[in-house]
Amino acid sequence: MTVMNDKTREFVAMHRDEDVRELALKAKRVDGLDLPLALDQIAGWQIASKKLPQWASCEGIVYPPHISMEQCSSQFTAQYKSEITQTLLVPSATVHARVSDSAESDTQEAKTGLRMSDSGESDILVAKRAMADLTGGFGVDFSYLARGFSQATYVERQRHLCELAEHNMAALGLDQARIVCGDGVEYLSQMDPVDFIYLDPARRDEHGSRTYAIEDCTPNVLELRDLLLAKSRFTLVKLSPMLDWRKAVVDFDGAVREVHIVATGNECKELLLVLGRPAQANARDSVDGAGSYRRLAPHVFCVNDDQRIDYDSAEYTQGLRIGGKPLPDAKRYLYEPNASIMKAGCFDLVEERFGVTQIGPSSHLFVSEQQIADFPGRGFAIEAVGSMNKKDTKRLLNGMKQANIAVRNFPLTAPQLRKKLKLADGGTVYLFGTTMQGGGHVLLRTSKI
Repeated sequence: MTVMNDKTREFVAMHRDEDVRELALKAKRVDGLDLPLALDQIAGWQIASKKLPQWASCEGIVYPPHISMEQCSSQFTAQYKSEITQTLLVPSATVHARVSDSAESDTQEAKTGLRMSDSGESDILVAKRAMADLTGGFGVDFSYLARGFSQATYVERQRHLCELAEHNMAALGLDQARIVCGDGVEYLSQMDPVDFIYLDPARRDEHGSRTYAIEDCTPNVLELRDLLLAKSRFTLVKLSPMLDWRKAVVDFDGAVREVHIVATGNECKELLLVLGRPAQANARDSVDGAGSYRRLAPHVFCVNDDQRIDYDSAEYTQGLRIGGKPLPDAKRYLYEPNASIMKAGCFDLVEERFGVTQIGPSSHLFVSEQQIADFPGRGFAIEAVGSMNKKDTKRLLNGMKQANIAVRNFPLTAPQLRKKLKLADGGTVYLFGTTMQGGGHVLLRTSKI
């Protein structure tokens, strides 16, 4: 790893709020100034200030080239993974101590696994626990996961990333971190069992093309299933949000305990699977009466920023079911689920839990007579409903010139509908084109609530 000298460090501190492209063109060449390194640090800090504010506030952090910063986890998703591990492993904690918030809280959090609560107090988990991140990368996920463990091992094949991680983990105060430069699969086969393993398989092939299927990623976690179950109590695997989570559960053949669909800003970012040893059935539950292992349907967690719901997937196997509940006579409110729920496909759960009704087959929109205060998604007040005939359309639009247009299960795309209706984009009106129960195509004019 290239170490910044004083000249370069001063340049970064002086110019880190400025446009990197302009700096590259206008900056004077000064003896001792490593301009390419300085520009990488400025660009990295600017991304981190939005994506990783805790890292950006740490003066000692050294950032990698731009592409690694774009691809690394955000603070939100990394912290969420840490929440998962603490929930999974909390029964093994032998000591819980409550400490009040102080000016030293950031340092304590980095060094001891301090977890801040909303009340300003913190939990210190003192149990002897060990973890291994077998696909270290830039180390953002590792830096948050490691805080809940007394021993944390980062494994990465690329030496320059290992050098970067060693520097940054020390800067963050993670004294329990151990950096290993090597192949994660080889390390897994030789390591002692740990409480927790984390894997983020590379989703690009040898030609640099993006891949999505689990078996096409490196390493192939499906091939490692039995070894992971033998070497850890729990394994957290980060996969592409493009994957069908139900197929992924089947592919792991009974090892998936939890499914986490994580979105932020209403955009699905990650699909996380928690692997664990299959639960042992009671004798009365097993097929042969001998207490053999049985497959359990995983618990599913849908997360979109502060909107969170979870459910037992065994109880909601008909996620695409339509028609079990008739539409209300008075359709006053329209609801669009957030991205994590859309990905989960748990539409019958939403209908049951929030007292709304699916508007039609494959439309994934809901209506209700009453306003739902805590609906996990966007809510709209319905102002008018009409068909696609000219008279209805004229009444529905009522002279308006612009609208935000969305379509769900509709014969036209949003741009096609906008062109047909001759509407500009924007404004306060939200126009939805969809298909109702019974197959009728409708337009709904709404306003956001």
